[in-house]
Formats: sequence, C-alpha cells, structure tokens
Amino acid sequence: MNYFSLNKKAPNTSFEEAVVKGLAPDKGLYFPESITPLSKNFIQNIENYSNNEIAFEVIKQFVGDEIPENELKRIIEETLCFDFPVVPVDENISSLELYHGPTMAFKDVGARFMARCLGYFNSQADKQEDVTVLVATSGDTGGAVASGFLDVKGVDVVILYPSGKVSDVQEKQLTTLGKNIKALEVTGTFDDCQAMVKKAFLDTDLTDYMKLTSANSINIARWLPQMFYFFFAYKQLKDKTKKLVFSVPSGNYGNICAGMMAQKLGLPIHHFVTGTNVNNVVPNYLKTGKYEPKPSVQTISNAMDVGAPSNFIRIEEIHGNNLEALRKNLTGFSYTDDEATEALGHLVNELDYVAEPHGAIGYLALKAYLKTNDAIQGIFLETAHPVKFLDVLYPGVAENIEIPSQIKAVINLEKVAEQISTYNELKSFLKN
Repeated sequence: MNYFSLNKKAPNTSFEEAVVKGLAPDKGLYFPESITPLSKNFIQNIENYSNNEIAFEVIKQFVGDEIPENELKRIIEETLCFDFPVVPVDENISSLELYHGPTMAFKDVGARFMARCLGYFNSQADKQEDVTVLVATSGDTGGAVASGFLDVKGVDVVILYPSGKVSDVQEKQLTTLGKNIKALEVTGTFDDCQAMVKKAFLDTDLTDYMKLTSANSINIARWLPQMFYFFFAYKQLKDKTKKLVFSVPSGNYGNICAGMMAQKLGLPIHHFVTGTNVNNVVPNYLKTGKYEPKPSVQTISNAMDVGAPSNFIRIEEIHGNNLEALRKNLTGFSYTDDEATEALGHLVNELDYVAEPHGAIGYLALKAYLKTNDAIQGIFLETAHPVKFLDVLYPGVAENIEIPSQIKAVINLEKVAEQISTYNELKSFLKN
C-alpha cells in the first residue's frame, strides 16, 4: 500500500515511510492510494471472528507486506488487550465505551499500535536509527502516547500540552513516567502546541539534525487503527436490521474520520453525527458552507478544544471534496458547557449512566439527530473514563466514583515537565 499527500505536492510513499515521517514534505497529511472493501461475507458473519481477527482483516491492506503477517498479528494482540463494550443507555441509544485500556482513553489503541509498528521498523538490522516522537495533546493523547511508547527501544517521546488546560489526571499520566518520555508545558492553547509540532517537522535545520515523527492522529498508524472500534461495536449489535448511526465527540476529527474509513470498507453505517463544544468549526461549515478555523476556546470537554481540526481534510477526501456528499453522511451539533453539564446530570439521574463531558456531548448530538430520524439505533462514543474529569462532573457524582487501578498508579507520582512559550525554546530542547 502506498500513501499520497493530500496537498498533492510530494512523492507517494510506503506505509513505513508515512509512519516514520508522520507529515509529508509538502505539509500534507498522508492518505491511502486505494481502499478495497472487505467481503460482504466477512461483515455478515462478523460474530464468528475474534476482535484480533477482525482487526487483522481491517488493517492488513493498509500495511501491506511491510510488516510480516505473524508480526502484524502480534502487534494487534498486544494492542487490543482490553474490552470495548456497547452499553445500553436510553431508548435506541447505547454507549461504546472506549476507556478500558491502560490510560483509560480511546487513544490507547492508536498509540499502542503505532508504538509497536515503529518498534518493529526500528528492530530491523539495517534500519536502526533513533527517532523522536513529537506530539501535541489537548488531553488524552499525551497519556496514551506516553504509555504506548514507554521503553520502546530507539524511540524518545516529547509531549507538548497547554498549561492549565488539561485535567489533573491527564497531566499526571503524561508527566510522571520518565525514562524515554519527556513533557513540555506550553504557555498557550492546544492550537499553539500543534502549531509548534507542525513547524518542527518543516524545519530542515532540525530535521537534518534528528529524525522526527508525530504520534498525533495526523500519523496514519495512530489514525487508521481507530477503525477497529466501529467493527467491534457492529459485532455486538443484537439487531443489525436497524439503520446504524454513530455519534462521535470530535476535536481533531481523527476518530470520526476512521469511522468513515470503516464505512468505506463496507461496514453498514447509515450516518455519522459529530458533537462538539463551542469550538464549532465543522458544524458551522456543514450549515453555512464556509470553513473558518479560529482560535480555540477552553471548555470542560478539553479534548475538543481545537480551532483548526487537522483531520478534516481527510474527511473531505473520503467524500470527494463534495460538500453535499458530506452533508448526506455527517450532521453536526455544538453545545455549551452548561448544556454538557445538564446532560451529565440527566444521564446519571434519569438513566443511571455516568458519563464524562465528551460522551455527554456525543449523547446530546445523537438525541438531537434521532428527533427527526426514525428506525435508527444510535451509538455514541464514550472516549474517556469519567475519573479523568472529576472536577467538572455533575455535582455529587465524583464522590461516588471508584478510582481505577490505572489512575492510582500515577496519581501520586511527581509531575516532571519543562515550561516553554516559544518555538525556539522547543527547538533548543530537542537539539539538547
């Protein structure tokens, strides 16, 4: 499988090179040259396959022969070491819980898969070369990448996060592991962190000096494995005759974009709903036809505090850069913090379901879509464990949440992070 840059000004490249480079030389995101649908027989009989077998069938065409089959199966087995339950919540609405992994966030899958792919490439005798993974996080990416890449030979990780704009638990997960994991606390927003990372990749003075790659969802090895969730959810459906709609709380739009890739592979998804906070660039675009990135605004659903979603260009590619085709497949809603908090209360008090702010917005968006669409079964993605957001949960809920072992392991560790404000400070840190 080869990959091309969506800016169309760089040479096509292999899976390995796309993973190692992260971003194309022309600043574009990589995208697969072709997408071959899976057999209808496989999808119709998906209950007969294990999650590992499903994941292998889903990802193998995108990896090609660059990782041997037995190695790819090992990578998948080590990646999928936890469950992905679909939990009934409301009438015709279920939650797909993606937080049962090592860092209790949906990004565990992509981070673990990418780390193991990079580890395999680095293990090849004629290819050994240290690489630095540079990543910006608005919340859960940092912890998932730190955990996924911890102790991976030949790989150093540098994580940039906005000061005061991630939760205490999220901060501990990305600043306490030590070893090959380094954290930089940035004065500014997630957009500032992401801009620094992108600038570093395009700085030849830096890239000639060291080998850099990204573990944000701009990297294909972080992004593509997120397709797995949607197949796992479909496998668990008791009634596969109703139209299936996924509601995905979205910030950088990698997760929902992966769902659309699953749809291209033949998974019978009727429609997608994106729920966002007040950082509503995409819902506004769907309504007005004007795509206008803007500075991000801080909210209680911090992973969606993104003003310039990097993966949206991939969504446009999937839909042939046709706005009307996109509108037929995607509906967008946005909500304030007050609305999200009210939804958290409704979920716990009326439906006995404890959610966190991102999942609550996914639920709200799905409810809004179902008001005007019949014969639908909807699934909203619950992307992180509520324990990560104790300070913003509905009053009285936090006190009754049992702290999971994954969180207990880091919550009392000492934070270690260097503070920076400018790109030059980042560049100096990397060179030293």
